[in-house]
Amino acid sequence: MKNETTVRIEIRYAQVGDYQLPLLTLPQTDNHEPLGKYARMRLTYLKTQRPVLYNRMLLSGSLWPHLQGVQKTASEQAERTIAALADKFPAPDKECSQLLWAAHMNGLKAQAEEVVVREIVYAE
Repeated sequence: MKNETTVRIEIRYAQVGDYQLPLLTLPQTDNHEPLGKYARMRLTYLKTQRPVLYNRMLLSGSLWPHLQGVQKTASEQAERTIAALADKFPAPDKECSQLLWAAHMNGLKAQAEEVVVREIVYAE
């Protein structure tokens, strides 16, 4: 037999003219860290491409934790991917040619971010 939990939500209404409008409040989150790059990208993606999911997560209070999880996962994967690419394609000596080293590392970072954005940020 399946365990079912019934959640009772009390909604209050305010009289505005002839209409009663619901007074909706979002649950408070304890952690108010600013969103990182990948979390903001995910937020924009959800708003524009998946509005039903975005609204469901927003109203249930699961949006902020989801975005923080995406940020953490994407950042960790980007770091691992950059390290793996740097092992496979070693950078030139930084002391001898700083510009070549910076260009090489920027290329590795761009490749890693492309993978992260496709696999995590824009994932269904």
